[in-house]
Amino acid sequence: MLKKFLKSLIVTIITFEARIVLSKYKPKIIAITGSVGKTSTKDAVATVLSKRFVIRKSNKSFNSELGVPLTILGLPNGWSNPFIWLKIIFQGLFLCLPNSFQLRTFNYPLWLILEIGADRPGDIEKICKWLKPDITIITHFGKVPAHVEFFSSQKELIREKSFLVKALKESGILILNNDDEDVRSLKDLRRDCRVLTISINHESDYQASNIETTCVEQNGFQVPIGISFRVNYAGNSVPIYINGGLGKQHIYPVLFALSLGNSLGLNMVEMANGISEHKTPPGRMKIVDGIKASTIIDDTYNASPIAMTEALRTLKELKTLGKKIAVLGDMLELGKHSESEHIKIGKEARASCDILITVGIRGRDIAKGAQDNGMDEKFIFQFDTSEEAAIPVKDLIQLGDILLVKASQGIRMEKIVEEIMAKPEMKGELLVRQEPEWSDR
Repeated sequence: MLKKFLKSLIVTIITFEARIVLSKYKPKIIAITGSVGKTSTKDAVATVLSKRFVIRKSNKSFNSELGVPLTILGLPNGWSNPFIWLKIIFQGLFLCLPNSFQLRTFNYPLWLILEIGADRPGDIEKICKWLKPDITIITHFGKVPAHVEFFSSQKELIREKSFLVKALKESGILILNNDDEDVRSLKDLRRDCRVLTISINHESDYQASNIETTCVEQNGFQVPIGISFRVNYAGNSVPIYINGGLGKQHIYPVLFALSLGNSLGLNMVEMANGISEHKTPPGRMKIVDGIKASTIIDDTYNASPIAMTEALRTLKELKTLGKKIAVLGDMLELGKHSESEHIKIGKEARASCDILITVGIRGRDIAKGAQDNGMDEKFIFQFDTSEEAAIPVKDLIQLGDILLVKASQGIRMEKIVEEIMAKPEMKGELLVRQEPEWSDR
């Protein structure tokens, strides 16, 4: 009870400070929400805007009632340390002071790029009582979104996310994923703002086409190294290359970023070149060299049914002379949908891989779904933890295999990737959750 009270007190104080800072510096605000793709979209938008403006983006996934004001203040998370929180509060207070009282002038960002999530009903509604975006981006919901466990229905979750549309400033810009029917419907909430649409599958303001996986030959095998596609807009087209990442999951963030940048008058060719130089972030369909000339698709950042399905379909489309191995763990926070959604993933895995390895209690339903749909049980291996699975996965790998590794962050599947990557000494650069605060979890 005391811990909950202290957290509430801290949130109240830093939110108050954040509101003063917004009033003082008046930055432009980009708010990004959805059930999947928020962090990747935030990073892509930051890549595009940082070439021209002073920007600040949410640190990692600072997307909560705590993370959003911390991003506005430009301060870190104090975690469980009361002394650090006290320091943070005083630093925030210092930012609120009039410039005449400050010892130095702050170069406050012109643009804030805020990732905003909803774990429970009311999360976004509370934030929108004081945060008014200039631009709102809605990424994707899916039929069974992530974090649906604490919502009575998908409709309730979508309603929660829609508060960011309602909070958008008059004459603001709303950017929507036209491939998601529920996202598309949100345009009817606002008639007084500019609406832009992005898509892969439907005619939109910004649409991707000519999507191809780029490969090179290594040790006699065709090894994927990235994807290329074109972005079509207003009768024009620009080529895009993404180095070190695979799947449609990387295309949508680029479309959001380019549509936003172009709406602000930035040059499309320059933005496309900037995207091509951008490094794929860890744990998001990132290509990592594996042992025995294998290729790892590291998607260990997090998982939801829609993201897991898309990852498996990407694996299915890849060509290899080796085996396709799917290493899949629990998808958390699905509530009453958990069993059925894991079974559906098993069915998808049956059509996408040669060997299936599951991790976690819920992962057993993935194995069941695969076996019920015709996958031979001798090609299915089940483990309770990522630590338990790591060595057996390593032993299964042969020359030229492609492995997809994915689960919710609580399953810690990056531990498996560390065991099977060709250069484990580079884990700090290539893998997720390598910060000290994760070491004892």
